[in-house]
Amino acid sequence: MQIQALDRTDYRILREIQANGRISLVDLSRRVNLTKTPCAERVKRLEKAGIIRGYFAALDPETVDAGHVVMVQVQLSTTTAEALEEFNTVVRQIPEIQSCMMIAGGYDYLLKIRTRDIASYRELLGAAISQLPHVMQTHSYVVMEVVKDEVTLAISDTTGKKEP
Repeated sequence: MQIQALDRTDYRILREIQANGRISLVDLSRRVNLTKTPCAERVKRLEKAGIIRGYFAALDPETVDAGHVVMVQVQLSTTTAEALEEFNTVVRQIPEIQSCMMIAGGYDYLLKIRTRDIASYRELLGAAISQLPHVMQTHSYVVMEVVKDEVTLAISDTTGKKEP
């Protein structure tokens, strides 16, 4: 599907929905200065195009026993296309891995992992992380304090100017 260019109103819709995924269509329409029907059509278009990928609740990690954060550098034994895809496929199946990024440099991937505590991480390391396909070496870095951990994006309008 071809994505048409976004205009200022689309960007306003994205900012509002990102700030409050539970906003009513009536309130969203009012905030972006549209009537309900055109606003709903734009939201549906943005969803269909994959620009809005979903809606979720931001949970407090401590309350749900996921307050312990570890960043893990992973070096693979081989980086063939098949090995990378096999690694990626298995990583996607481990719920404690919150993000996995392929990195250029001295290692191949950086994982962000959330568990209940260090003992839970140690168990996960032995049972899952070290068993990932083609893993040659890992380095774990325990996060002492989360200063900023956002899932929202800084959204620019069509002029490149960032708006809050």
